[in-house]
Amino acid sequence: MTSHTDPRALGKFLRARRAQLDPGDCGLPEADTQRRVAGLRREEVAHLAAISVDYYTRLEQGRVRASAPVLATLVRALRLDDDQKTYLYELAGRTDDRPRRRRPRQQVRPAMRRLLDQLTGTPALVLGRRLDILAWNQAAVALYTDFAAVPADRRNYLRLLFTDPAIREMHREWSHDARDAVAALRMAAAAEPDDPELDGLVAELSARDADFRTWWAEHRVNSATYGTKQYRHPVVGDLTLDCDTWNGADGSGQRLMVLTAETGTPSHDALRILTSWAPERADPRRAADTAPRG
Repeated sequence: MTSHTDPRALGKFLRARRAQLDPGDCGLPEADTQRRVAGLRREEVAHLAAISVDYYTRLEQGRVRASAPVLATLVRALRLDDDQKTYLYELAGRTDDRPRRRRPRQQVRPAMRRLLDQLTGTPALVLGRRLDILAWNQAAVALYTDFAAVPADRRNYLRLLFTDPAIREMHREWSHDARDAVAALRMAAAAEPDDPELDGLVAELSARDADFRTWWAEHRVNSATYGTKQYRHPVVGDLTLDCDTWNGADGSGQRLMVLTAETGTPSHDALRILTSWAPERADPRRAADTAPRG
C-alpha cells in the first residue's frame, strides 16, 4: 500500500545522497577530467542501480514514481544505511498506509507520567511528534529552563535548541547536537508528510537560522536512541551526560528522554548538586493540559 508523497522531496534526497558519495568507494573508476559536480553523476547512479539514465533522471525530477524493485536497487547503489532506507521508502510512499484519523491533542501517557514522577534526581523529558516537549520533571527544569514559562505552542525541543540563547550556549557541542536533532526531525517529516505544524516549524527555523537551512537540505536522517551530550551549565559548570531515549510501545510517537551521569564522576556529583538545589519553580504536570496538537 502507499501513502501521500511529494516526488520533489524524493528527488532532493536522491541528489543530496549521490553528492555525498565518492566514485572510488562505489567501485567506479576515477575520472581523468575534473568533475563538475560533487559525488556521483546521474548516469553513474543509474549504472550502479541497473536502470536507464532517462528513468533515473525522471525519478529525480519527480516525473515518475519509483517501484519497489527500483527502490531496492537504489538502496544498494547509494549505500543507504537503515535510517536512510526507511526514509527513502517513506518519501516514495512504499509503506503500509493505514487509514489516517484526525490527530488528537498530544497527551502524556499515564505510564510516562509515573516514570517522570519517579525520576527525581535525573533530568527527563517526554517528547512527542515533531520533538514537542509534552512533560518534564523538576530535574529537567534545573538543567534546562522553566518549561512551564514557555507557551505550549512554542514548547519544542528543536525550536529551543535553535532559538533560545541560554540553551544554545549551554551545549558545548551545539553543532553536533543540533544537527542530530534536525536529522531526527527529518525522520518525523517522512512519516508525517501532511503535518502542517511540522511544515510550519521547518519554515520558521529555515527563515531564522542558516545552519538549520543547510542541515535540513542535507536530508540526513537519524533514529539513534542513545548518545552523549556535553553541557556547560551556569550553576555547576561542565557536565558530560548520557542521553537515552525510549519509544512508547503504543504507536503514539511519545518518547522518554533521560539524561544520566556515570556514578563517581564529577558530572554525577554536579548533577546531584544541581537537582537538589533546584527550587520548585514549575509544576511539570501543567504540560499535560496544554500539550500541542497532533
